Amino acid sequence: MIGLFLPTQTGGFSQSKLPRGTDWNFEYNKHLTLTAESYGFDFVFGLQQWVQKGGFGGEIKYRENFLDPFISTVAIGALTKSIVTISTVHILYGSLHPLYLARFAATADHITGGRFGLNIVTGYDAKEPLMFGMTRVEHDKRYQQADEFTSIMEDLWVGGENLTFDGDYYHLEGAYISPRPRFGRPILVSASASQAGFDYAARHADIVFTSSPAGAVFENAIVALPEHVAQIKRAYEKTGRTAKVIIFPLIVCKKTRDEAYAYRDAIVAGADLESIAAYTNRHTKGDAHGWPKHVPADRVLGGHIQIVGDPTDVADAIGELHEAGLDGVQIGFYDYGPDLDFFAKAVLPLLEERGLRKPRA
Repeated sequence: MIGLFLPTQTGGFSQSKLPRGTDWNFEYNKHLTLTAESYGFDFVFGLQQWVQKGGFGGEIKYRENFLDPFISTVAIGALTKSIVTISTVHILYGSLHPLYLARFAATADHITGGRFGLNIVTGYDAKEPLMFGMTRVEHDKRYQQADEFTSIMEDLWVGGENLTFDGDYYHLEGAYISPRPRFGRPILVSASASQAGFDYAARHADIVFTSSPAGAVFENAIVALPEHVAQIKRAYEKTGRTAKVIIFPLIVCKKTRDEAYAYRDAIVAGADLESIAAYTNRHTKGDAHGWPKHVPADRVLGGHIQIVGDPTDVADAIGELHEAGLDGVQIGFYDYGPDLDFFAKAVLPLLEERGLRKPRA
């Protein structure tokens, strides 16, 4: 599977001052999605995050503007014909109730013709819950609550009878939604990197969006990923379900290897150190398990892993990820417009030649 991680926030995923056309606004992201669809991409993904005034600061005011991924991906999905749009939702913040989200998601499913997914996340940042008048719940307990939340949505989507539920976190009496999703339920995604997250995903998620346990440098990540992916799939074996596992590579690709590394070096030379320091401070106060060996320098390019090189190098790296057990990539770029076009024209044909993608009709 090949997806595109949409840059619906200022600065996208790369904290560099090097000039680029990447933009957070709706029209730009709509254009990216329609372009990705024309190239045969399978899905696009919207990030969720709650940031304070000025974002993470620096010269680029990193993530100061931030489109809501649910509203923006549903709106974009209404304009597409084949691509799946996936929205990230922090389900434990504020007073969001599973009955509300079940109806929202069923409606989004109908708007997009059944091509809609929810990435369920529980939040790991220390400051985000404070915006909602809450304090952060302990890591594994968040997944216990998410399990109940998602189970309720799944029951509502089945819609056999009015639902009465008396749980540890939620209580419903005679609850019902209609219309129900066109194909049983929306695609469910779990952004997980911990055992508690994998166990939750194994009960509910169709796709696990994971990170590298060995940092963003590809040569280190590719050594650690086979066992990491196997750990995820072992959790699924216990439930008798299967999953697709995807990861987020930031791709820097040019016609020649020298050009690609020169481009990479220019991005790194433009590092917005002030915003990187602020973002690093956020991570150190969070309790996520996904970035134990990621370092502040990784933020300049961004991505869970980084792939740099000519088209053959990039195709080779994606092939190695497939051999490591991954089922897909959710790609990010530095300058999304031209970088997406070049990737599609130079790398996708190589993936087709190698049997990693079906040739387009």
